[in-house]
Amino acid sequence: MESNMSMSSDILEIQGFNISPKFTYPLFFLLLFVYSSLLFSNIGVLLVIITEKSLHQPMYILFCNLSVNDLIGNTVLLPQLMAHIISTERFITYNQCVAQAFHSHTFGSASHMILTIMAIDRYVAICHPLRYSSIMTTRAVFGLSAAAWGLSLALVSVLIGLTVRLSRCRSLIQNAYCDNASLFKLSCEDVSINNIYGLFFTVLLFSCSMGSIAVTYFRIALICWIKKNKELNNRALQTCASHLVLYLIMLWSGFLTIILHRFPDHPDLRKIAYILFHVVPANLNPVIYGMQTRSLRAKIIQILHREVTPA
Repeated sequence: MESNMSMSSDILEIQGFNISPKFTYPLFFLLLFVYSSLLFSNIGVLLVIITEKSLHQPMYILFCNLSVNDLIGNTVLLPQLMAHIISTERFITYNQCVAQAFHSHTFGSASHMILTIMAIDRYVAICHPLRYSSIMTTRAVFGLSAAAWGLSLALVSVLIGLTVRLSRCRSLIQNAYCDNASLFKLSCEDVSINNIYGLFFTVLLFSCSMGSIAVTYFRIALICWIKKNKELNNRALQTCASHLVLYLIMLWSGFLTIILHRFPDHPDLRKIAYILFHVVPANLNPVIYGMQTRSLRAKIIQILHREVTPA
């Protein structure tokens, strides 16, 4: 509907992907496999960290934040996306769409903030190893984690709140999922405030995370160059390379999604970029961080060995 009249119906239609029938079930099972592996790996890492007292350390608390965020962000997106792939009718209530958009944007902002805290943690561990235990205390990490979640929820609440206030004159979500831009495009009102705040939100989030990570990595590189310690350089490379790779994947897939919203001629690329923004880091996080962290890797191998070894 393109009229300027306000709509009272709470049922929205999602455009989704235009998929050939022969690819419907292969794509469904591919997403099911991705989602299952994501659940298994992230829940597995969480259980290992929670049950093993030796892993109750600041770095692993940050791992838990990342895994919880990945689980929430993808559980809100993937099951419904899979249902819409095999369904001929793709409908969602307005309240469900708002909830999905809220959790999706919280996932994105929290990911940036948690990875920023992890960069600070690595900086303290590498550049100030003797003071690490006194700086990155459990209390400090819990405080930083709470601040990351609280700030994300506050920023996203304003973002979605500005959209919810708008009346609607359309009922088609021109996307495969619900996000803030798709929601305010349902309105025929002036959305200048939404665009201004959305730009402010994006610039603030990206500039803070990129600036913080750039500064911490510059300081780490400077310390490594000055000290010229082979062991220190190897430790810095091992712990920082995985973090930087995951951050860059998340950063560029996020940038691509935002840019493609401005180019409506490429809707499928935008949808794919957004899904990759969710699923790629969420699947790589537990694998890369888990396998590159000696204590966590040792505990996982020990548990797997107990499971396969007969009593």
